[in-house]
Amino acid sequence: MSSSNALDGLTQALRKLPGVGAKSAARMAFHLLQHDRPAALQIASALEHAVGSIRHCAMCNTLSEMEICNVCSSGQRDRSKLCVVETPADQHAMERTRAYKGLYFVLMGKLSPLDGIGPRDIGLQKLFDRVVPRDEQGEPLSEDSREVQEVILATNFTAEGEATAHVIGQALKSRGVQVTRLARGVPVGSELEYVDLGTIAHALVDRR
Repeated sequence: MSSSNALDGLTQALRKLPGVGAKSAARMAFHLLQHDRPAALQIASALEHAVGSIRHCAMCNTLSEMEICNVCSSGQRDRSKLCVVETPADQHAMERTRAYKGLYFVLMGKLSPLDGIGPRDIGLQKLFDRVVPRDEQGEPLSEDSREVQEVILATNFTAEGEATAHVIGQALKSRGVQVTRLARGVPVGSELEYVDLGTIAHALVDRR
């Protein structure tokens, strides 16, 4: 491969990152090759190692180097609560608040019929089986004998996220599961005149 083709290949690879356009990718490529080749090698090595060693947690579906992630294997978490999020990044955001001590289920996506993403693509059956496990005869366990007592829907407040939360909520409620939705409201420190009307409306409806 010629130097020009190699440079083009690097630029095209960098463009696969979210939010990185052609100009930004070219700027990154030139910077790494011209000013910081050790960093380029470090990035390449770290990516290769991560791709080879990181998998999905067998319980919650998040990214982990172990079969069962640190959160799922912790004895300090409230196992009666299960928070459903769209991505590992959303889970990380929840963890940074230090306000939630339960477990998670990471969908790795959201329902989007226009993009051909349905319930099977985001593992909804795995979620339902975890919340309402079955006994040896294949019958759903009674409410009192289930580990998970509350499912918190923390999908994003986009059209797809709302649709995903609605489908999950309806399915679990029909199975006798307590379902709650992450509240929406006016951000702390904000002024009402600068907050979008949808947020104000939802904050009014969800007032307490």
